[in-house]
Amino acid sequence: MPKIIEMSQHLADLIAAGEVVERPASVVKELTENSVDAGAKSITVEIESGGMTMIRVTDDGCGIAREDVETAFLRHATSKLRTEEDLAAIGTLGFRGEALAAIASVSRIEIRTRERGEDEGVRLLLEAGVRTGRSPVGTPEGTTIIVRDLFFNTPARQKFMKNDRAEASAVATAVVRLALSHPEVSVRYIRDGREEYHTPGDGRLQSAAYCTLGRDFARGLLEVRNRADALEVSGYVSTPAAARGNRSWQFFFINGRFIKSKLLQAAVEQAYKNSLFTGRFPVCLIDVRMPAGAVDVNVHPTKLEVRFSDERQIFDAVYWAVRGALEREEGPKELTISKSTDQVTRGHASGETRWDRPSGPDGAGFSTGKAAPSGGFFRHVSAGSAVSAGWERAGGVELRESVRVPDQTRIPMPPAPMPEPGPAPAPAPRRDWRYVGEALDTYVIVERGDSLFLIDKHAAHERILFDRLRSQKRETTGQMLLSPVICDLTGETADILEENAEVLSELGFELEDFGGGSLAIRQVPIDMDLSDPAGMLEEIASKLRTGGRRDVEAMRDDILHTVACKAAIKAGRRSEPEELTGLIDRVLSGEVKYCPHGRPVSVELTKNQLDRSFKRA
Repeated sequence: MPKIIEMSQHLADLIAAGEVVERPASVVKELTENSVDAGAKSITVEIESGGMTMIRVTDDGCGIAREDVETAFLRHATSKLRTEEDLAAIGTLGFRGEALAAIASVSRIEIRTRERGEDEGVRLLLEAGVRTGRSPVGTPEGTTIIVRDLFFNTPARQKFMKNDRAEASAVATAVVRLALSHPEVSVRYIRDGREEYHTPGDGRLQSAAYCTLGRDFARGLLEVRNRADALEVSGYVSTPAAARGNRSWQFFFINGRFIKSKLLQAAVEQAYKNSLFTGRFPVCLIDVRMPAGAVDVNVHPTKLEVRFSDERQIFDAVYWAVRGALEREEGPKELTISKSTDQVTRGHASGETRWDRPSGPDGAGFSTGKAAPSGGFFRHVSAGSAVSAGWERAGGVELRESVRVPDQTRIPMPPAPMPEPGPAPAPAPRRDWRYVGEALDTYVIVERGDSLFLIDKHAAHERILFDRLRSQKRETTGQMLLSPVICDLTGETADILEENAEVLSELGFELEDFGGGSLAIRQVPIDMDLSDPAGMLEEIASKLRTGGRRDVEAMRDDILHTVACKAAIKAGRRSEPEELTGLIDRVLSGEVKYCPHGRPVSVELTKNQLDRSFKRA
């Protein structure tokens, strides 16, 4: 067996740093938490090159005493714990005493700090954890820490870093979490010289959400408030109609600390039971205040996971708080026509239009039963009267027409022009099947010979669209929108889509950065359903995020699955028999057997099977 020796201090520091400093976002998280603990009312985060070349965090907190500056960079040095009893009731964000030492061991650091009431501050320089300079300095009260050349002495760590855009997105996520967990602190984020976020620090969660997550996000939230014994639950949740395609818009905080918790996630989603479509997730900003001794935050190096002393009590408090908010939902509703239609509202100051998701309970429009225009198109109008109309064509199988006007009056669309005189149309082909009906607005019932067929219309139509899109090989035909559709997204989602702009362009999308995490959709694939543009982009980004560095064709297929799913006839929406004729032909001919995900699109019940079920055989 090799001889056992004690590791050098430097090697031990590098190993410890690996637990705390995973990427630039980890540095930002640790430094900003220290700023909050120092009582800062204003925090500015600046990065360059995704944070790999420079991170600067400036606060107006209490500052560090001159005699304590060097001690702050020693391992296990902290101002927040004194006895082991303090571990049972931790009330600060940073408390492990490892952050500054870990960061200093893998970077070049400059710190400028002045304690409140002192006439001058101190400047300290460190490289790989070793002091290289110290001097007095004139600086505002508070602390500024500059981290340069992260992982310069650990090249093995550098090669695992992603590109600058991805690292900057992770930093932005950390900043957003900080701003939402502490709305009383003004948080400013500057990326490569451009300000991305700036919250007012007025103590209102909705203000912080408005500045970081977008106007539409903040405007469509329901307030959550509940008190149960020593627990207080507050925050906001979305209406069921404003749910998203993934959980990236769910934020949970315990005593001002952002956490990841499957328990709280389950409590929120249980409150929405029977209110959401499959694959949709509620948006939430949930802040739980509770005695510090009732939660253990010292169970993970990054402090993202916690343990509760009474999980049932926490679950119930959050569940009933969210449930109450959903039941109290009232006030002026979005005007609707029929069940629901797409809504156009004025967006940014540029006058561009912004599409919100349907407000009806099932997202259904109304069917005109008209034939689709040749070639298919999508049109919406933003006029002074706020009249908008949209035509959606779904593979020649379904056409929906939607109109929204302020006085809830349906404006009839002009009739289609009469055909010119010509030869009589060919008679419709005779078919060996009979349309029986539609069950549960989902399954088409067809009789052929001695069998009944149940056809999942959404799954079958999704397969037809997917095959057609995939057959176009490289570039998919797109349709240009008359006015761009503006979508508010998380910074990470927007960056992922921009990184894959070339692939998306081949699929018929044209996206443009609109600033602050928003993207403008200028072109979409023909037949693309735009009833939920933000959800569509989030779902595509999720596939790109989880797909890793696979080949372009695999990524393309994943995205085409999403496009086909969004454009296909929706389950739960009644269809006219004429709309389903071509679909039934393809299924019964054997051309369409499985959806793009591998699920069967039809089930056959023979007369013998039915006879046996009714004891007739």
